[in-house]
Amino acid sequence: MNKIIFYYLLKNFLKTFLVVVAIFYCFGLILNLFEEIEFFKNIDVSIFLPLMLTSIFIPSMIIKLLPFIIFISSMIFMIKIRNNKDLLTLKVYGYSNIKIFFILALTSFMVGWLILLASTPITSSMVKYYEKTKSLYAKDIEHLVTFNKNGLWIKESLNSGDRIITASKKNGLKLTDVTIFHLNNKYELREKIVSNSADISTNLWILNDVIISFPENGIFKSKKTKNYQIESIYDYEKINSLFRNFDTMSFLELILNYDKLLNSGYSKRFLSQSLHSMLSLPFFLFLMTAIASILTMNTLKKSDNLKFITIGLVVTVIIYYFKDLSLALGITDRVPLILAIWSPVLALSLFTFIGVLQINEK
Repeated sequence: MNKIIFYYLLKNFLKTFLVVVAIFYCFGLILNLFEEIEFFKNIDVSIFLPLMLTSIFIPSMIIKLLPFIIFISSMIFMIKIRNNKDLLTLKVYGYSNIKIFFILALTSFMVGWLILLASTPITSSMVKYYEKTKSLYAKDIEHLVTFNKNGLWIKESLNSGDRIITASKKNGLKLTDVTIFHLNNKYELREKIVSNSADISTNLWILNDVIISFPENGIFKSKKTKNYQIESIYDYEKINSLFRNFDTMSFLELILNYDKLLNSGYSKRFLSQSLHSMLSLPFFLFLMTAIASILTMNTLKKSDNLKFITIGLVVTVIIYYFKDLSLALGITDRVPLILAIWSPVLALSLFTFIGVLQINEK
């Protein structure tokens, strides 16, 4: 009998969770589709393209909203089994509030790890494809920046032609192994600049140990100089923003390629933020299920449904802003970044511990 009850709780809780995820996905699909259609309205593409891009973008948004989706799912499930007297029946068969709580909360915890290990590699690939596809149709395509395993690649449009910049990696405020090609409007090479490093702290780049090659009377000549300057529309802050897309990284990629990503130019601060934010997800799911259980297990009265739903919405908003505020304090160095990421988890754990003790007495 205990096994049957356990599978009943597990099956129906996961079913409720999947239904809520599907509802969020449909709403996200509808809302984001309008944005994609607006983006492509002056471009000759079929309706299939914005629909396809929307469908592959929404899963990453679902993962961001997962703590609140699991909270809503837990609230709905707990109110349902309380209203149809299943909660009372479970207690008759020896399932206390604390036992039901742990079954649901640990299920949410395991769902969190499953999402990190199995879903984020897929959603990160989807986001990469989404951004790559949209960049092909961007209006400012004359200015293009990409970053891959081969390093950094930049295209700039100048009055006299185009500039192509390549670099092996980003190292602090500098790019290393920089090569710059200046092309005229006929895409003919006017100048090639090779530099060991380039200071990109401002829009006026300072190149070090430079070799400049240029055609003269049909023959390429070279000259060396210690320092050389070029003016670019990109600086450190603008380029560094390319290395901050949280959605394009999976949990496994961060774990397995952490040192490689660091050597490729990603900020250690950003990588730590991404890694710890992902690690905190299963704990957030556990705690959000715990809070939903605490709110709904205090009474068996059906008349309290509206009150619980209202309190639940208020709690969700408070947690959302508390989490954002804590992260903002970490990013601005008001508190250590790792502490800022885990502070909401620690605070909610304390609240949950007190609440669990209360429902255990019911």
